[in-house]
Amino acid sequence: MSTHRFLVRAGVLTTAGLATLLASAGLASAHVTVQPGEAAQGGYAKVAFRVPNERPTAGTVKLEVTLPKDKPLTSVLTKPLPGWKSEVTKTKLDKPIESHGRKIEEVVSAITWTADSGTRINPGEFQEFEVSLGQLPKDADQLVLPAVQTYDNGEVVRWDAPPPAKGGEEPNFPAPALKLVAKKEDSQATATGAATTNAAATDGTDNAARWLGGAGLAVGALGLGLGLGAAARGRRKA
Repeated sequence: MSTHRFLVRAGVLTTAGLATLLASAGLASAHVTVQPGEAAQGGYAKVAFRVPNERPTAGTVKLEVTLPKDKPLTSVLTKPLPGWKSEVTKTKLDKPIESHGRKIEEVVSAITWTADSGTRINPGEFQEFEVSLGQLPKDADQLVLPAVQTYDNGEVVRWDAPPPAKGGEEPNFPAPALKLVAKKEDSQATATGAATTNAAATDGTDNAARWLGGAGLAVGALGLGLGLGAAARGRRKA
């Protein structure tokens, strides 16, 4: 085989390999996710379930999201989306909970969005389904929200694999997860206090600088006066 033919064949194989790798990476990264992926513990948040269409010849016509029963949310509101109907499923709690002085005996356990006739998420597109959730748990670092995606050809994809441990490999069909972090009030107060301290220090430094500057000008003026006097006396002696 000539060197030229060898290089051509190697280039073709390399290109094909890269194309396959990129395609696989694209499919692997196109998961159903919750955006933004972070919210404050104990608060309320508006999030969106981002659903990409991963099939080249089928469209997404349904999305089901399950809310955690062990961390019940007392407020779940869906935002209207043209072309889609949202429906919530409620579950009665074994033990009622209180929220803002009200006794809550049942909570939303699932949300289902179904496309109207003629509506779907087309190949190469995505859609976002917005909701307001609260009150978020104060004693958890994440909220796992399994989802089921249905295509118009009957295919069903379950995004329900739990998130991996830190440093672990991501599963093929991970469940959407909302990371919960501590409220930023304490850090903001610290930052405000630091800013006040810095401002006070700056004012003190400025005052000292102004005092020293004034003293310098006075000394300079005194020196200039003494110099002029000496020069005058010298001329008189001459």
